[in-house]
Amino acid sequence: MAELILNDVILPPDGGEAEACALAEKRLRENGLRASGTSVYRCAVDARRKHNVRLVWSVRVRTEDPLPAGEEEKKALLARLHANEGGAFYDLSRFPEREAPPEGPPLIVGMGPAGLFAALLLAKKGMRPVLLERGGTVRERIAARDAFYRTGRLDPDCNVQFGAGGAGTFSDGKLVTRVNDPRCRFVLEELCSLGAPREILSRARPHVGTDRLPALIERAAERIAALGGRILYHTALTGFFVSDGRIAAARTTGGEIPCSSLVLACGHSARDVYAFLPRWGVPLEVKPFSVGVRIEHTAAEIDRAMYGALAGHPALGHAEYNLSHRVDGRGVYTFCMCPGGEVVAAATEAGGVVTNGMSPFARDGVNSNAAVAVSVFPSDCGGTPEGAVAFQRELERRAFTLGGGGYFAPVSTVGDLMRGLSGTAPSRVRPTYMGGRCRAADLGSLFPSFVTRALRGGLAAFGGTLAGFDAPDAVLTAAETRTSAPLRIPRDPETLASPVLSNLYPCGEGAGYAGGITSAAADGLRVAEKILLGD
Repeated sequence: MAELILNDVILPPDGGEAEACALAEKRLRENGLRASGTSVYRCAVDARRKHNVRLVWSVRVRTEDPLPAGEEEKKALLARLHANEGGAFYDLSRFPEREAPPEGPPLIVGMGPAGLFAALLLAKKGMRPVLLERGGTVRERIAARDAFYRTGRLDPDCNVQFGAGGAGTFSDGKLVTRVNDPRCRFVLEELCSLGAPREILSRARPHVGTDRLPALIERAAERIAALGGRILYHTALTGFFVSDGRIAAARTTGGEIPCSSLVLACGHSARDVYAFLPRWGVPLEVKPFSVGVRIEHTAAEIDRAMYGALAGHPALGHAEYNLSHRVDGRGVYTFCMCPGGEVVAAATEAGGVVTNGMSPFARDGVNSNAAVAVSVFPSDCGGTPEGAVAFQRELERRAFTLGGGGYFAPVSTVGDLMRGLSGTAPSRVRPTYMGGRCRAADLGSLFPSFVTRALRGGLAAFGGTLAGFDAPDAVLTAAETRTSAPLRIPRDPETLASPVLSNLYPCGEGAGYAGGITSAAADGLRVAEKILLGD
């Protein structure tokens, strides 16, 4: 029996799963093979021509007929079928059952996607990991967020960035990744087992939604505990006890914790961790990152711009875009696009304004938003990790001042930014940040000139690609500074351990090895595998 994935099964939006599977079977028959079973593998929207929007399906097909034995003949057949052989599956049985070593259990710092999935795998295999989270439980985080929105008082340890689930808990829950790795499929399947909608397995741009993610995180925590793991909330890492080039124990705000290995999955906003690592000789490397703004349009106008007369078709959902351009050799691009969502306050430090985006599963909000981000090179911030963090922090503090304090965010219309003006109040497009806690400001004065210049060039270019993107009354909210980690914590490419401390495993987005929920979770699995196979 052979299993194939037939790609490029193209249908109009009214075509459904049954029709896609029937076309795949027909393609198989035309090439002398019979299908013994079909199922949808993936579905994507092709909106490159808004007058001819199509759904592009990939269909998993099983056939009892043998494929050609010769490599060239098989390659030719797969080319005619627009197919590839069925993808590899993540096989948990490859990894041994292990007890925690006598020197202590594996310790995982950070309960974002990387730390959560590292803990899940280690717990499934009997190692009883201990998971450290500086913030609170999901319910405590929700209460802290609501209090912040209501009063403007920030909890620097329990907020939109810190706490159970990490920054991903209060996000769109986008699970898109370009990483071709069976671990990514396992992550989606595990999320489904926790209650995520099954459609994330077949959508090319899967998402869970802010309204559903908290329950999944709570169930994941319950699963880790049921498997013998422990989660220590409100417990931050402050340092290490080191012996013979290994971490013997972690120093934490809750006391000393012995460990056999330490997975550092602290996320890209744990700046205090970045600051103390060099004291133990752990090197840091500055890397390119991005800063910018959140742009908001109405969801209806983005739908019309991308889908034309098919806007609102139930098979298409709200439109998503992904735009990029170069200005003076510098990239400017959209990121983390949230259809039918809102701009959220994502500050972690007193006196700084940070924006992010999120949307519920239904994506039924009035506005759609996305980051418009500009590349920042190491040379732009002194070429050091400290300089990169200082660059981010300075923008956040300037945004706080421009907003007038109280975590109000500075906003501008696109028209004002393009013309170098300020003061035009939002009108048709209403800002969603913190329920409208915004102040009209000159965003051109917020950023270094290279960022402002790139934003203007990018917005103009994107308007030429997507009608109305640069509409003068579209709204910009600043500052978007946490698109990715500004540095990397080096690790050996084979062992995934630090070259300095042999049982320290830098992991996930905060360590510079992932870029989103799914890829971070997959990196957590990758590190847990190394520990299981012989830390």
